[in-house]
Order: sequence, then structure tokens, then C-alpha cells
Amino acid sequence: MRISVGPPILTINHGSTFMVSDLAGQIHSEGYLGIFSDDTRFLSHYASYIDGHEWLRISSATTTYYGARVYLANPTFTSKNGEILSGELSLTISRVVESGIHEELELTNHRLEPVSFSLEIVQRSDFADVFEVESQQFVRRGRIETVWNSDKRELSTTYQNEDFYRCLIYRVRRCSSPVHYANGRITFEITLQPGEVWKACCNYVLSDNEHVRDVLDYSYQSAVDPSQINTEIEQLHADWCGSVTAIDSSDETLNRLYQQSVEDLGALRLFDYDYGSDIWIAAAGVPKYVTLFGRDSLITGLQTMMVHSRFAVGALKKLAELQATELDDWRDAEPGKILHEVRQGELAKLQQIPHTPYYGTADATPLFLITLHETWKWSGDDLLLNDHRDVILGCLEWIDRYGDLDGDGFQEYKVRSPKGIENQGWKDSGDAIVNADGTQVDAPKALCELQGYAFDAQMRMAEVFEYLGECDRANNLRTKATHLQQQFEDTFWCEDLGFYAFTLDPEKRPVKTISSNVGHCLWSGIIRPDRAARVVERLLQPDMWSGWGIRTLSTQNPAYNPFSYHRGTIWPHDNGIIAMGFRRYGFAEQVAQVAQGIFDTANYFASYRLPELYAGIPREPGTFPAPYLEANVPQAWAAASVFHLLQAMLGLQADAPHRHLYVDPHLPNWLSAIKLERVEVGEARVDLKFWREGTQTRWDATVTSGTLEIKSHP
Repeated sequence: MRISVGPPILTINHGSTFMVSDLAGQIHSEGYLGIFSDDTRFLSHYASYIDGHEWLRISSATTTYYGARVYLANPTFTSKNGEILSGELSLTISRVVESGIHEELELTNHRLEPVSFSLEIVQRSDFADVFEVESQQFVRRGRIETVWNSDKRELSTTYQNEDFYRCLIYRVRRCSSPVHYANGRITFEITLQPGEVWKACCNYVLSDNEHVRDVLDYSYQSAVDPSQINTEIEQLHADWCGSVTAIDSSDETLNRLYQQSVEDLGALRLFDYDYGSDIWIAAAGVPKYVTLFGRDSLITGLQTMMVHSRFAVGALKKLAELQATELDDWRDAEPGKILHEVRQGELAKLQQIPHTPYYGTADATPLFLITLHETWKWSGDDLLLNDHRDVILGCLEWIDRYGDLDGDGFQEYKVRSPKGIENQGWKDSGDAIVNADGTQVDAPKALCELQGYAFDAQMRMAEVFEYLGECDRANNLRTKATHLQQQFEDTFWCEDLGFYAFTLDPEKRPVKTISSNVGHCLWSGIIRPDRAARVVERLLQPDMWSGWGIRTLSTQNPAYNPFSYHRGTIWPHDNGIIAMGFRRYGFAEQVAQVAQGIFDTANYFASYRLPELYAGIPREPGTFPAPYLEANVPQAWAAASVFHLLQAMLGLQADAPHRHLYVDPHLPNWLSAIKLERVEVGEARVDLKFWREGTQTRWDATVTSGTLEIKSHP
């Protein structure tokens, strides 16, 4: 079986523009349907009729990430030619998204007699902000005007509120029939002989104060033909798919999941943020998060190191440019802090929300340092360190001065902005952080993983500064990290649980909630080695391990809900990070267990595409993964989780500055062989083969370019 996420829809996207319709190609204002760009919904309603009657859907599909086709047929109705039986006429709608939307309409008369009728298209634009679409609470602020230009056959709808401007132009091209506009409907007067085909091309042009997102002049057929490359953007996508690490394994699910993940990351490319053909940023996810995020962009960069290390460079460059320089309570900003989220819509433009950008995240700043170090280790690019030296110092200063709110050595957070986010770790929904009795934890909150991230960032930056010859600074950072680690063990460890506290409450008391966050502490290395086995064992107990992955919250907690956003669901990226933590402490078999759960889940979802999250229901005979209905698909760190899981299974660790790659593979019995091609480590390229012999995993490596030494882990 194949499971779709949420109600059946067709989603196509490219850059910051995307279109979501129902399966019949129609759009209504409820939910995330419409044409969107830069956080504004340009088209909120679309319906097609034949002489006032709704068309019947035959079939539809997205044929690429940027193209969709819909097949429709007429219902039985009476025209000026008499009765027309159901199915005697067909309408095919083909759409391609580039900067704007290209739409092709094709009508065919399957009757033995001529027929005349009107094809009517109803369109409306609300120009709603993406946050209003999400909440379904709309406030009328500006003025909408619609003008039909009969000479140009263009319907122009504009929105103006103070200096915020948006415009949608629907342009009819290559159409031989008369076209009229009245009562909100574009009407084509059509007469078809038996077997005759009628066609029209229509473009949606989107514009704002700075951009005109037009459509290139090429057909749907040529756009979706993989043998044709019509645009520079399509060439960039093809180059991405052709340059990343390729795999071939004995497990077909893994092969298909891997390839779909590569496609999804390319599909999420935000071209407005490009620094070069191979230096760019992915949107966090479609439809809600088609923008730059701090945490999401950094974690996605970390996940993709073995695939293409320069993927992270774009995120590092842009986030460094937007590093906060001043105190700003409205935006939860402090000097040195890395942003949470940027928005371009009306609410941000008019300062109704603080996302300009918004800095309400407690983890993006240490994650920036972690990602920078890991990128350097895979790329060997010393310029990354030199170019970002001031940014590094700003991040470290933020960790010491602002990340630690009360000077006790721990990282805490508390929202200051009246429109800010209550919870500022990766579990950032308002009800995510709960006590053992299920009640909410008050702020300030010192999440366990924040301590791990700070520790890891300090240790990594110590290595960086030592490499740069600044040994005093390096020693100081190691001393801070060692102190934090000891303080963490003394305060967060709960012997009665055999586990670490979820967080500290405002009185610095451990919150004894069993959650997946502690798995991130394994990844960061802050956990004492002699306690790691107990943590791994606890995370794989039935209340946390569902069979499809590790839940965010234990089923024993009164707040547990397998269908909630953060209180019992399963997140692929969370499991990938935890698997990396398992591997760090030598628990290879447990890594394989987690990987198998996630890979088996992908086998159930349409196109082998992992959603942002899914329900935490237990895996039992007759069950299957249940989607979270509002999950983003595609979603960057869900797609990239397969790379993290593979890296953990193969034990890959790069040291490009010293031209080394370490491997420590463990293939489970369900994966007998895997080959990686074009693995980039610095300027070198290497092909790696892994295979099972009995209970042992063997490996071989061929350096295809550059100089690289491949070793077993030291």
C-alpha cells in the first residue's frame, strides 16, 4: 500500500513559488490550497466549468516536482446542440511551476457530431499571508482591484496595503477562441467538430515590490521530458542530482528512498539565496515552510555531509550575514544570535509579526558552530574558518552571555516578544515541553539537548582555534566544555530513571520526563560513556520505540498523544540524529534497528518520500504508519534523514584538513551490500564498497581523484 499525507492534493513547487490544488486541479480557500510565493497566496480560488457544470475527475498526478496533469470529463448536460452525454468531452489541464505558473488547457470532442459550449474559469485572489492561511483567520487590510484587458486577454488582480504590493496576472496565450470576462468568470466560446482538439496556453505572472515572477515560453511536455533541459534552473537541478554521492545497495527500498531524498532536496532549492551553482539553501518544507530557517537549514546541512558538503555552505553564508547585532525584544534578538525564521509576507512587511527575521531559537547559534566545523572537516576549506571568524566569536559570546540567562552555566530560554515562540528548541510547538505528570513546564527552560549542543560547539571550536594557532582560546573553550559536561552530569542525571532529565524547570529542578531529546545528547557527546548504554536501552523500550522509529515522548506520560505534533509522534530527522549518537558510543546494532524502522516506514509512503513526521502508533501485525495530517511533504530534514542514518551505519567520519576518511561499517542482515560513488572529502573523490561476510562487514575503497587515506576508526 502507499500512504498519502493529509487530504488528497496535487503539489508542485519551484524556488519560492508553489501551487497546491485538489485532485481535480481545483482550488478552494480552505487549507493550504492556492498559488503561493514569498509567503503570500496569490490565487485562492480556481474552478472550471462547462456551461456552468462542474467537470468530473478521471485521474491526476504530479509528474515531476514542478509539473502536474489532470484529466477531466464532462457530466451529462444539455447544450445548445442538445444533450451531451457524460464523457463525450474531455479536458486536460497541464501545469508547470517555474517562477510563475504555466497552464495548458486541452479539450477534445469525442462525439460524432459538432458541439458548441463555454469553458468557464472562475478565479479569486485573497492575497492572504501564509500565517493567515495556516490559522484560517483572515483580516481585510488593503484594497483588491481586478481589471480585464480584452486586447491583451489579461486578467490583472492587484493588492495594495500601504507600501505592500502584490499582483497576479492571468494571461491567455495561443488561443483561437473568443475570450470574455464577466461576473468573475473567464469564458472561452468553443465550437468543436467531431474528433477536434482545442488548446489554450495560460500563464500566471506573480509580482511584488521587487520581483516579477514570469513564465518561460516552453510547453508542459518539454518541461517534464527528462531528456530535455530547457532552462538554467533545470540544468542546475540536473547537475545537483548528477554530482551528489550515488548509492547502489541490496535493499531496493533504500535505493528508492535515497534517490527520492536527493530529488526532494533539489526541489526545495531557494534560488533567491543562491551563491553559486553548488552553494545554495533548501526551503525547510512545502507548504508551510518555503523560506529560510536557521535550525532546519543547519541540520539539513549536517545531514548531507556525505552527499555534498557544500550544501551546508549556503546556509552558513546566509545565516552569517543575518547574525543579530543588537538587542531587540520584538524579534527575540541578541548580539551574536543566529536567526530562527525569515518571512516576506504582508504581516512581516508591516511589522505585525517579528519574522524580519525572527531570532526566537535557543539552538541555532550552537548548531551554526557545529555545522561550520563539520563542513570544514568534510570540505577541508580553511577559508570557511577565516571568513567566519568574527561570526564564530559572536556565537560563542552569545552562548556565554545570552544563552545562559542567569549565569549558572546552563543554556536556558524564555520568550520576550509578545508575538514570539514559547518553546525555542527543536520541539517548538506551544505544548511540547511537559512535566512527568503531563502539565506544561514554565519558562525559563533549560532543555537537555541545549547543553549538549553548547558542549559540542565549544569542543569543536577548540579544535578550530587550535588549528588556527590560537591555543589559549582553544584551551579556554575545552575547560568551559569540561565544566559544562560535569555540571550536566551532576544536575541532569536521574538515577531513579536511569536516564537524563528532559529539562530543568525555573527552579532548576530536573523534569523527569522520558523524551527523545536525550538522544541528541548522545550525538553531541556530552553524556558520560558509562551511562550511555542505559540511555540507549531506555530509548528502545516499548514506550519509546514504536517499531516505526523512536517517539518524541514516552507513552507512559499523561500528555502522550501519538497524533500530536511533538508529544508522541515520530520524526525521521530526530531518529537520524539519535542514530548518530548511538554510533558515537559504539552501539552499531541499535543504529541498524533505528534505520530499519525508518526505512520500512518509507516503504509505505507514496514515492518512498518520508514526511516531516508521522504518528507514534505501535508496529503490530495488521498496522501501518499513520501520517500526521498537516505534515510538510517534501520536507528538507525528513528527506535528508536517510543520509544521516547511512552515515551512522557505515561509521563515516571525515578529516579533510588532514586528508583522512575514517570508516567503521556495520551492515545488518537485511542489508548485505552497499556501494557509494563520488563521496567528496576535501578535493578528493572516493568510491566505497561495503558487504557482509557472515556476521562481519568488509569494505574496500577506490580513490578516484585527489589524495585521501581511508582508515578504520582510530
